Amino acid sequence: MPTAVPPPHAPRRWVMLASEAYALPILRPLAACAQARGHQVLWLAPDALAARLQPGEQRIGSGWQLRAFKPHAVFATVNRIPPFFPGLQVQLFHGLNLHKRDPAQGQFRMLGLFDLYCSHGPATTAPLRQLAAQRRDFGVVETGWPKLDALFAAPGTQVQALLAAAGGRPRVMYASTFNAPLSQASRCLPVLEALIARGDRYWLLTLHPMSPPAVRERYRALAGPNACYLEAEHVVAMMQAADVLVCDTSSVVEEFILLDKPVVTVCHRQPQPCMHDVRSPDEIDAAIDAALAMPGAAAQARRAYAMQIHPATDARAAERVLAAVEQRLCSGDAGLRRRARRPFRRWWRSWTLWRALLPGKGTTTPC
Repeated sequence: MPTAVPPPHAPRRWVMLASEAYALPILRPLAACAQARGHQVLWLAPDALAARLQPGEQRIGSGWQLRAFKPHAVFATVNRIPPFFPGLQVQLFHGLNLHKRDPAQGQFRMLGLFDLYCSHGPATTAPLRQLAAQRRDFGVVETGWPKLDALFAAPGTQVQALLAAAGGRPRVMYASTFNAPLSQASRCLPVLEALIARGDRYWLLTLHPMSPPAVRERYRALAGPNACYLEAEHVVAMMQAADVLVCDTSSVVEEFILLDKPVVTVCHRQPQPCMHDVRSPDEIDAAIDAALAMPGAAAQARRAYAMQIHPATDARAAERVLAAVEQRLCSGDAGLRRRARRPFRRWWRSWTLWRALLPGKGTTTPC
């Protein structure tokens, strides 16, 4: 279980590295918590994402500005970070999904580019700590995931708006991963078009920001009296408003399960007992009916799964992340290998990421 949150420390300087839209709901709770404590926060974001930054989210415009800011830590959700960045380099992860890839290709594949990994629950903490003991070039603290602070908090005005739009109809959320071998978005589209047109349910639609643009546009076109399409930063509100989720092998499945609501998966890579998995989009309609008729089915399995992936439900993960970083800054890196020993071949990939985060340099692709 995550440790208790200690009292706040002296003001620090933090940098939020947001290379894709999905990073915003992960980093914003952390930034808000930091600023509420009097810390300074700047953002690193590519041009394509800069337009989504809010007025109070100041963007770093150059390498000189980053160096002059002298951040105590840089927080990221992607799998790599330029090792020449100043300050402690902190990994928060961009999803909870444990079954999206083989372990050798998933979140346990250490690229050696972070100093501290903030894990979500026992299922990730134990393997990460084993790797940390072997490598001795990073630390691990189980903090929970800042994105879920909003999930466990009271619903906001956007949730109320979605409930009003549904007009009393059952609310079905649909989400999909961008990963081509795992995504079912294209296969599900004809079925969803018919179900949405029927009008007996209200659909909350979203796709991963890196899904093919043509597919995303077809899903956006489904918006109307029976459906809405929202971008990644609104996923938490969608989950809070929905009665049931339809999804493939996306980390949204794990997030939704934490709300103890039924999940229908389509060709999930490794379906769990708490998921109602179907192997064809044609089975979605009947599976939704079954889920809505018995929303408590598989509740015990959902709760057991939740305790492994993210047991903390107190909406204080952001506080624990800041506390873990503060503790590391105060204790130093004693016992850890020097950052300079990280493999040189990974520096070039990190350099291209850094270049893409600067104004006028284009967009990035997460690892």
